[in-house]
Amino acid sequence: MKILGIDPGLRHTGWGIIFSQDGRLSHIAQGTISPDVKLDMSMRLFTIQRGLMAVCEQYLPDQVAIEEIFVNKNPASTLKLGMARGAAFTVPAHYQIPLEEYSANLVKKTLVGAGHAKKEQIQMMVKTLLPKVELNSADEADALAVAICHAQHFGTNKIIKEAMVR
Repeated sequence: MKILGIDPGLRHTGWGIIFSQDGRLSHIAQGTISPDVKLDMSMRLFTIQRGLMAVCEQYLPDQVAIEEIFVNKNPASTLKLGMARGAAFTVPAHYQIPLEEYSANLVKKTLVGAGHAKKEQIQMMVKTLLPKVELNSADEADALAVAICHAQHFGTNKIIKEAMVR
């Protein structure tokens, strides 16, 4: 299964693609979408959406995982981050790709074992689990971490959803 992980942000949206099969993970690609900060909000959001659409068209992921929003002390910043997340949310819907959300704490616990792990710890674990990866930014590392988290939790999530339908 090919998984696209997304770390949404208005300045930098990280994305990473991994392949997961039988508990084994392999790195496919990663990158960052960085809209020009001089653009108006609608164009920045459009840049994020189009960038992720290009990723989906090139790599054809089977699943998408995105990091949930955390509430900042500044409500305006939280709202803007939510807008970037909204732009990212439209892409899997457009391609009819299943989407799962994961809290930052769950991503950190899954990779490092602690919900308040530092960025450096996340990057180290991403490099350990995906030895061929060369990270260019924390945003890419976070996106790959979200994808890895999804790979680890996908089976359990599927069982829970099926049980809820019954």
